[in-house]
Parts: sequence; structure tokens; C-alpha cells
Amino acid sequence: MRRSAVRNVSLAAVAATLLSVGACAPPSVAGTGTKGATGATGASAQTRPPAKTPVATGYGGAVASVDADASAAGIEVLRNGGNAVDAAVATAAALGVTEPYSAGIGGGGYFVYYDAKSRTVHTIDGRETAPKSADTSLFLENGKPLPFADAVTSGLGVGTPGTPATWNTALDAWGSRSLSRLLKPAERLAKDGFVVDGTFRAQTQSNQERFADFPATAELFLPGGQLPVVGSTFKNPDLARTYEELGRTGTRSLYEGELARDIVRTVRKPPVAPDSGRNARAGDLTARDLSAYRTKRQAPTKVSYRGLDVYGMAPSSSGGTSVGEALNILERTDLSKASQAQYLHRFIEASRIAFADRGRWVGDPAFEKVPTQGLLSQRFADARGCLIKDDTVLKSPLAPGDPNNPMPCAPVGKAAPTTFEGENTTHLTAADKWGNVVAYTLTIESTGGSAITVPGRGFLLNNELTDFSFAPANPAVHDPNLPGPGKRPRSSISPTIVLDSHDRPVLAVGSPGGATIITTVLQTLTGRLDRGLPLVDAIAAPRASQRNAAATELEPGLWNSPVRQQLEALGHVFSQNPEIGAATGVQRLPDGRWLAAAEKVRRGGGSAMVVRPDGR
Repeated sequence: MRRSAVRNVSLAAVAATLLSVGACAPPSVAGTGTKGATGATGASAQTRPPAKTPVATGYGGAVASVDADASAAGIEVLRNGGNAVDAAVATAAALGVTEPYSAGIGGGGYFVYYDAKSRTVHTIDGRETAPKSADTSLFLENGKPLPFADAVTSGLGVGTPGTPATWNTALDAWGSRSLSRLLKPAERLAKDGFVVDGTFRAQTQSNQERFADFPATAELFLPGGQLPVVGSTFKNPDLARTYEELGRTGTRSLYEGELARDIVRTVRKPPVAPDSGRNARAGDLTARDLSAYRTKRQAPTKVSYRGLDVYGMAPSSSGGTSVGEALNILERTDLSKASQAQYLHRFIEASRIAFADRGRWVGDPAFEKVPTQGLLSQRFADARGCLIKDDTVLKSPLAPGDPNNPMPCAPVGKAAPTTFEGENTTHLTAADKWGNVVAYTLTIESTGGSAITVPGRGFLLNNELTDFSFAPANPAVHDPNLPGPGKRPRSSISPTIVLDSHDRPVLAVGSPGGATIITTVLQTLTGRLDRGLPLVDAIAAPRASQRNAAATELEPGLWNSPVRQQLEALGHVFSQNPEIGAATGVQRLPDGRWLAAAEKVRRGGGSAMVVRPDGR
């Protein structure tokens, strides 16, 4: 989710933002317009936006996100002496205010951290978990899978949130500031409000029917029964109070306190309007489920590529294994010398293979025997890569290989198509003056999550459990992604950090987009590392996404290009997708400067900022 308009934040935050991109003078103080308890109110015509740019270079640290106010919150922390972890938490909290349909404390995510002192990479799995009562029939009704839309807008799809615990884990391990202090910019933003733009209104409109059926959601996002007006100021005082409570009492209050009880009550009896006619099925989340939740600190995935080390997220996410396997396959081809058609052909086929293997082998490792090292081995990549031919196209769904016993060009078992994943998530990257780096992707799943707001708390609950397979995609193939008690659903989230041969950061990148996250990160990495594109242009390049499906999705920039006809002549089949992903990244330049990069156009464009721009 992205909105090109900017927010009405405090003078300090706005001034800090403008200074970070080289503005010469601070703005005047803007009024907030007509006062209101919640939702959208009138906005002053004098509101001055934080400056927004897709690329910034300079010193002292960097932040890139989809949102100008969120990036400004992270820069404020860096300027005041905080580190990259501190900045990432502050940015994420602000995204929970300005991007409430994409992320927030009602969801989860994956956090990848590079520690400059030890030159090592660490990860946190903050994925949501199913209730202890869940089994493979979680989304079955009368023996048949529920319609996806019914599961999304229900308590059944809500997993135990992992985002607050992720913040706590990261700050305890590597942070230098208190959570209370880091939540202040977001708390201020929720209280004072941000300016509504056309995209926020449009995304509210696309959820209007769902939102209207839940009084707490309607009160917040449809004040007076109306869509928020472009140019009005949107306030969320309930969320401001929730952030204040979390800062004062700690994140455990979400898992064991009154807030936890509010979440459980909401999931077990979704507060739907009696006259709505909606069957908002109850979930079975309990206080015990919340109190038992823990993040997982675990080793990252790692592959070598063109003399660099690429680190990603291990299962329960399939991001690190799938990106890593595809890179291992592609490394046997000199992509720097390939034509655009040859490059895309290889990229598409490597993606197809990686998704075929992901579907068979990757799930929550607490429940499934996931052959992570086998999937990341060069031997397995070579055995799978030999399927790719220059003059023909592999057919989907492609059968998986066996990473435990790689046989060249030999599929094993039967193919299973890729299951659907919601596409709305958000990604941020941050770096500090000491050289620490964070790549953090967080989500509530579909746009608007479950559509269920916790009454009086100001945030939407996730529908992440719909990332499970409702039933086996192919009954003849073991599905590692069926629901289970306390199980984490498989994710495609792919926050990635690349180091050089001396274990120093080269770049970090990530994206939202459901299963397209994997192909977006893969294409961005190869665009930068192989094709030589500047990071901001690698992010902006028109995208293709093949996920072991009959057709490869193309953005208009490729759909309308002559390269499409060249690829179709080989046998590729395409469908058009108007927009795939919304990446951000940071890059360490040879002279010690940081470069922050975000989208130029997608989702209204992103916001890249540095503490001190060039020449200052």
C-alpha cells in the first residue's frame, strides 16, 4: 500500500525530514484543521509535506520505506544517535500508522540484521502462529475448503501477532534505545494525523463493504459512514494510546495483559454488525496461545553469488531458500553478457524451478523436515538447472526435484501448483553510521488484513493463517504447508543482505507482494549485480514473475516491449499484472556513503532518506 500524499507531522519531524534530503529552510508550522476523535478530519491548506525522493546518498545512516513519514521517523532516530535496529523499529511503528492496511502490531514479519562489529548476519522469525487447537481441517467446512474470501474476513484467519515481539527481540539483542522512546514519533503521528491521498481513499473504498460490517473498523476508517476525503487529516487516537501503553508496559502486555484479552475476545467473537448479514466465523485463538508466543532467532540462509555472500530468511519463510536456489541456478550463466530476452528467459525458468521445489519441501521446520541445506546446495542447483534450455520453455506446473538425492534433470513425484498468498505487505531498510544494516518486511497479509479492528485499540488484525494450504494442492503430493497447532504458515517474505568477501555490506533489499516477493528480490539482485543497473533503477525496472504457473506475469513495461514477442517465440505464455511489488534497499558505496533507494512510481513512489546528504 502506498500513498503519494504526505502527513501532517510535528515540526521537528518535518524539519528533520527536509534537512535529511537537503532542504535549506524548515517549514512553517501547519495546522491540523477541524478536530475529530478518530478517522478523517479537515486538513489545513498550509500543511507542508515531508520531501519524498526515490534515491538519496550521504552520510550518517539511511532509511528507505514506502512512506515519507515512516522514513522520517527512522531518520529522526538515527540523527539522535540511535542505531539501525532502533531506526527500523521506529520506522515500522510509523508504518503501522500510515500504512494500516499493510502492516501493524496486529501482524508479523521477518527481520534480518547485519552486525558491523562482528560482521555477522542474524535473523528473527516473527511470523504469526496458528492456535494450539488448529489442525489440517482449520479451513474446511462440511469437508470442503472454505471460499477464500470467507476465510480472509473471519477470526479463523487470525494468527497470534508477531510484530511487537519482533521489536522486543531485536531491541533486546541489538538496540540502543528504549521501545518507549522509539514509539514516540509514531505515537505523535497517530495523534496528530496524516493527510489522506487518492490511494488511501481507493484502498479504503476497495474494502468498504468489509469494513462497514465491523462497527469498530467502520468508525475508524469510514467515519460517519463515508470514505475519507482526499486532503483531509486522518487521525487514530486509539492507536496513539495503544502505542503509549506498549511503550510504558512493554510488548508483553499485548501477549499477557488487557490488550491480549481484547485481541482474544475480538477473534473468538468477531464484533460484526448484527444487521450486516456477514458470517464472520469465529477463530479459536486463546490467551494461552498469545502468552506462549515467541519469536525465533535463527541462522540466515546463505549462498555465494559472483564472489558475494547473499543472506536471507530461513524457513518458515521460503524466501531465502527460493532466492538462494534460483541464484545458484543462474550463476552458471553470464547474465551480464546476455541479451534482455536471454536474461529474462533464464530468470523466468530459474524462478519456475525454485517455486516447484518450494511447494514440495518448505514449511514450518518445527513440523516439517525442511531440507534447507540441500535446497541451497550448488549440487542441487546444477541438477535442476540442467532442465533449462535456450530454445524451449519448461511446462508448469513443474515437478519438484529431490534435494536429498539430486539427480540431474530428474523430477521427483508429482507437481503441485503454487497456492495463493495475499500481496499487501511493506518493507523497510535501514543502515547507520557504524555500518549496521537492517532489512525488515512486515505484514498483516491481505490489504486491510482480516478487516477486523480490535475495538478501542486502533489496529487491524491479520489474516495470515490464510497463507496455509486450505487442502493439499495436489492430493498425491505431501503438502508441508497444511495448518497445525502452533504452526507458522509458509511465507514468501525475502529480506536480503549481501556482503562482500570481507564480510562488509554491499546492499540490502526486500519487497512486499505475496509470492511475487521472491521474484522481485531475485530480479532486483540480478539487475544490480549482473546487469549493472544502479540500485534505484534495478528497483524500478519492469518486472516479470513466474511462480510455477502456466503463465508468467508481466508488468506493462515488459508486456508492451518487443522482448515479450521474443520470449513468446520460445514458448513463454504471459499474463499482465499492472504492478508487482514495491521494493526498497540500501547500498554501501565505496567511499563510505550510504545510498538509500525506493520505488520511483509503484504504489505512489517510495521515500529514501539519509541523515546528512552529499555536501553537508
